[in-house]
Amino acid sequence: MRNCLKSGIIEKKFELLIITIFIGDNLAMINIIKVWRKIMKICISSTGKDLDASVDQRFGRCQYFLIVDTGTMKFKTISNEATLSSGGAGIQAAQIVTKENVGSVITGNVGPNAFSILQAAGVKVYTGAEGTIKEAIENYNKGKLKETGTANVESHSGIGGRKI
Repeated sequence: MRNCLKSGIIEKKFELLIITIFIGDNLAMINIIKVWRKIMKICISSTGKDLDASVDQRFGRCQYFLIVDTGTMKFKTISNEATLSSGGAGIQAAQIVTKENVGSVITGNVGPNAFSILQAAGVKVYTGAEGTIKEAIENYNKGKLKETGTANVESHSGIGGRKI
């Protein structure tokens, strides 16, 4: 069987990956759909349970994670069980998020341990977000948020409140 790539278009604005492949079996198409869904699904650290809540500046110790499909704006709220841990909150939070198979994380700040786990899982990290969850998604879709290549705070920065 001959594999033939018909077209590949990357639309930066929404980070959509649209690929049409002619292949003898459906496995490649299924994998492409999984990648596309991951790109469309983002996680935002949140102070509340809905899109009107504020972006929590602390990734590891945020109250909630909102998992949002940027195509439909449907979302799911996950309580961050790592919030009250005595140590390793960033690591635990990153593990929670990676299980959700998201393509990107939007937050105010992220420490080095959480960043390492997210990076190893292939999750893009965008820091410096503020305002409501809705506003953060709008800024993400418009390309106004910048992907970070490293942690932007030290370990344990979220302990005891909103240290930035």
